[in-house]
Amino acid sequence: MSSEHTNQTSEVPAVGADSPFRKEHALRDEAPQFVLPLVVRIEKDGPPARTDALETAARAVLVLLTDERAHGEGEWARAVRDWQDARIRKVVRRARGAEWRKAASLPGVTVQGAASEVRVFPPVPLDGWPKELAKLQVSGTDLDDPEPAPAPEPGVPVLWLNPELDMSAGKAMAQAGHAAQLAWWELTAAERALWQASGFHLAVRTAPRERWAELSTSGLPVVRDAGFTEIAPGSCTVVSDHPALRARL
Repeated sequence: MSSEHTNQTSEVPAVGADSPFRKEHALRDEAPQFVLPLVVRIEKDGPPARTDALETAARAVLVLLTDERAHGEGEWARAVRDWQDARIRKVVRRARGAEWRKAASLPGVTVQGAASEVRVFPPVPLDGWPKELAKLQVSGTDLDDPEPAPAPEPGVPVLWLNPELDMSAGKAMAQAGHAAQLAWWELTAAERALWQASGFHLAVRTAPRERWAELSTSGLPVVRDAGFTEIAPGSCTVVSDHPALRARL
């Protein structure tokens, strides 16, 4: 599922120097466009729970951003910089069996959830997907939770999904990844280190309908979709409710 985001609080410069919402990135629409591929493993006899897959995808984006290969002179650094200088696109595809094994053989990082597996790859040009990934399906990522997700633990970053939108699991995974990335950009170095030390502990939940208006106008980072798939352009999809960011409101 492909999507893009903007930050509703962009008039306040992000703390992270790598945020594309700083003024020097105003021309990101004119830059070459890249996409971050994510592949979720969905076997016929044991698909993951929806919430687990969403949380694992969000963590996978953070793992990629902090991988040593994505910084300095690392082998992925140029691709990550080019991707962040343009629109921040993510596409989630599904794989099983031999497809998953082929995808897992490509450079990337596999992140484990409670029962889910998501592999994230360095960014690629929009028209330059590796053949092993290009043939994977985008559709068919409709996952369910066997029971309602519990309330988030106190003090854990929560990525709140818009309760008014009906998104496939693949679409929601991409949106959760956007929200985690927005939160990351807004954190200080010390706050980032603490989150990374926790293994990027986070929760993804659908916001209570009665809280959505407050959350989406609170000043916390907000993901707005570009409207390429499933939902209308400009739709507010996720709010990044990280305790460190809430403390600064």
